[in-house]
Amino acid sequence: MFMPPLIRIVDDDASFLTAVARLLRASGFAVKSFKSAEDFLACLESDVPGCVLVDLQMPGLSGLDLQDALAKVGLGLPIIFLTGHGDIPSTVQAMRGGAEDFLTKRAPKEELLEAVNRAIARDARDRIERARLGALRERFTALTPREHQVLAHVLTGQLNKQIAGDLQIDERSVKRHRTAITTKLGVHSTAELTKLWMEAGLENKR
Repeated sequence: MFMPPLIRIVDDDASFLTAVARLLRASGFAVKSFKSAEDFLACLESDVPGCVLVDLQMPGLSGLDLQDALAKVGLGLPIIFLTGHGDIPSTVQAMRGGAEDFLTKRAPKEELLEAVNRAIARDARDRIERARLGALRERFTALTPREHQVLAHVLTGQLNKQIAGDLQIDERSVKRHRTAITTKLGVHSTAELTKLWMEAGLENKR
């Protein structure tokens, strides 16, 4: 089901919050406003696409604190920082944390709208990629515990005889498990299997 992107605005300045929300709504965007990072975190909607516009400096949790909190819960919403008094260290920290942009509150509306459109497009790409990786990893979860054991040995380049010795099973059983693995994963060679494993981001989870 299609969900239109939602622009979340987080700012303790009520007048600025109202002005930006009005601008974005007039430009055709759905908007939800929050007066603090704490309020925003209490109402997380990970399934709703879009982005976050957040003030850098706020009472309580700052914009950078909010960025860290979203990273910790694995919510990959693109963030655009808005500030009346930015500084280079904060800008660097925000961009290193994956921020889409870092704008002053006096930036032209065209610049803000361009950043929002970029953030929405990025979020759409990221969601497609996360769905692809999720489906890929699901294929590995279909393997039995024994197949996972055999797979771990196959990925190290071991031969069937070596795997059989390590797992204390006969070589025919190893061949049978390898066939089941390649069938379930839809691959035809060890090279394809290794590539699929790495694409799924599982290379550090053996």
